[in-house]
Amino acid sequence: MAIVAGVDFGTLSVRVTLLDSEKGRLGTASSEYPLNRKREDPDFATQSHDEQMKALVRATRKVLEETGVDGQQVAAIALDTTGSSVIPVDAHMQPLNDYYLWCDHRALEEARHITALARAEKLEAIEWCGNVYSHEWGFAKLLHWLKHNPDRRDQFATALEHCDMVAATLTGVTDPKLVKRSICAMGHKWMWNPKWGGLPSQEFLSKVDPLFDGIREKLGGEYLTSDHIAGHLSDFWAAEMGLKAGIPIPVGAFDAHWDAIGAGCKEGDVVNVVGTSTCIIAMAKTAELVPGVCGVVPGSVDPALTGIEAGLSATGDIFEAIARRAGVKVRELAQGIEAYKAGQTGLLRLSWDNGDRTVLVNPELGGVTFGWNLLTTAQDELYAAIEGTAFHTRIILERMAEHGVPVERVINAGGIPQNNLVLNQIYADVLGKPVLVPDGTPTSLGSGIFALLSAGVFPSVQAAQEKICLPFKTYTPESGAVAVYEQLYQLYRSAYFALGTPDAEALPLGKILPELRRIAAIARN
Repeated sequence: MAIVAGVDFGTLSVRVTLLDSEKGRLGTASSEYPLNRKREDPDFATQSHDEQMKALVRATRKVLEETGVDGQQVAAIALDTTGSSVIPVDAHMQPLNDYYLWCDHRALEEARHITALARAEKLEAIEWCGNVYSHEWGFAKLLHWLKHNPDRRDQFATALEHCDMVAATLTGVTDPKLVKRSICAMGHKWMWNPKWGGLPSQEFLSKVDPLFDGIREKLGGEYLTSDHIAGHLSDFWAAEMGLKAGIPIPVGAFDAHWDAIGAGCKEGDVVNVVGTSTCIIAMAKTAELVPGVCGVVPGSVDPALTGIEAGLSATGDIFEAIARRAGVKVRELAQGIEAYKAGQTGLLRLSWDNGDRTVLVNPELGGVTFGWNLLTTAQDELYAAIEGTAFHTRIILERMAEHGVPVERVINAGGIPQNNLVLNQIYADVLGKPVLVPDGTPTSLGSGIFALLSAGVFPSVQAAQEKICLPFKTYTPESGAVAVYEQLYQLYRSAYFALGTPDAEALPLGKILPELRRIAAIARN
């Protein structure tokens, strides 16, 4: 028997879970930190490393107190974080600025330039991340920072992903060259892959911008999967957190990837980690190129398999925005939508409120709703938004399946499926296959599993999952709703590619509104 700590850094808070290898979850505590936004610049989103570390201390001490566990009993600690969340540091690992958080979209022009050059140079790496480099990813954010902080360039030693920075801090690393870097983070967001020897060549990176001269060496260090140790908890942070010094900390990863592991993901599964946005995670023994996805990376989820990532740029954020405009909370607005029928709102909503992450990879898109009338309510829009995120998810899963990714089981994980039963049923009906939902909260179970592996408790991810993961609730497709959603999906798919692709061929959209009216009338009667 062993007790470990699993840490999950989210967009607004950090959660720390104590996990017993025999009893399972003992308790979870969380602590919030500020998200810095600017009304005059909606693309701006940053966060303080110091604030995050203080929150980690608070949450750790809180869960120890609430569970009555002696911190000296905790055998390992593992952490996952948001990403791509990038921080520049100096030669002593001190932050030169706050994190460019995953939802910071200022690097749009930098991402476009990287994409254009990579395509012109026929860079193989760009093909493995969907043939588009995103403004949400590392090189684009780092270039934006270098351009806009000329007074700090001479202090710049390296840039780190959030998970690598926290692990380095906790293990007392003060030399950037000694940092252990996550293959999960660097593979999906920095075009790292052993297939071409790691990162793109320095020649290519210098062509991107002379500010990148020498950057490949500065991004050095060991690149490792999460079955390796990043280091051991330092005396300082052990005292701060109330834990035992010297316990192992494995190489970290992104929250969605470890959430998938905590939800029981195996080869052939697709996990929708539904939160503020949606990350869609799949695994396969081998995988081919998948146009429009966020990366195909060996070892990025389960170290023994190839990880495939896709997703929606906003999901819960869309629901929150609808409720906020209505002056209520989402929970209040959702009361009663369980009585709605498929298609009854007469609305068709494209979930582009924060751009398109997959498969169009276009940050300039905005939310589109067809079918408004004078009696449409905010509750109608919320229901249509849930349907829209399900349609968008179907487009992504179909793209994956077309390119050889097995889609045998669909699992809804993350925070929202635990509290929104309507969403799970809609997803089952839209996808036309059962949707499995962990019966309990899987968040931070993935980090707990990797902590248990680092402590030597289990020999493999699969062995730990069999002991730790939760049973599933199953949502079965309802034939009547499936038939309605098949009609709506064809309308959605037409609009999605016609409006979302700048050079799309002309497509008649005139049937969308009459069809929505017809389908809604049948549903209401």
